[in-house]
Amino acid sequence: MALAVVLSLVLVGCSAAAAGLNSFQSPDGRYAFLYPTGWTRVQVSDGPQVVFHDLINSDETLSLVISDVNATNDLESLGSAVAVGEKLRRVVIAPEGSGRQAELVEAQERLDGGRTFYDLEYSVHLSDRDRHELATVVVDRGRLYTLAASTNEARWPRVKVLFHQVIQSFTLQI
Repeated sequence: MALAVVLSLVLVGCSAAAAGLNSFQSPDGRYAFLYPTGWTRVQVSDGPQVVFHDLINSDETLSLVISDVNATNDLESLGSAVAVGEKLRRVVIAPEGSGRQAELVEAQERLDGGRTFYDLEYSVHLSDRDRHELATVVVDRGRLYTLAASTNEARWPRVKVLFHQVIQSFTLQI
């Protein structure tokens, strides 16, 4: 009986942790991730492969960029989590002349499904506002996948846990 009670509490806790998230899977079945309920997919040209944004807080976004890398490279050959995070900061998040400044707040390595992921956190300063961004990067078969979630700094404390769940949900399935 006690085991049944404990098991039911664990199951309720697990479902509550995933509450408020929907699943997205690529048409080819290659990758999948969770995104917040109430967000909608937006079609963009010449940009990220997939973009979602919050309908209420339209400056909250989730985007997936897929870039080609040397097919023989794995993530570790591109550098440590800090090195890759710093390069992403300099080249993508706050390139010279963009008017943005960014700081890599945290960089961690995580193993999932036999693959290495780098989870990155940034504080981004624009001329008119501050933002917070989480990203995860992984390399597979000559492609670098970068899933990033971004919000304004004022909302960060309210969405921090949700954004971590989203970023860590990214998986390669094939």
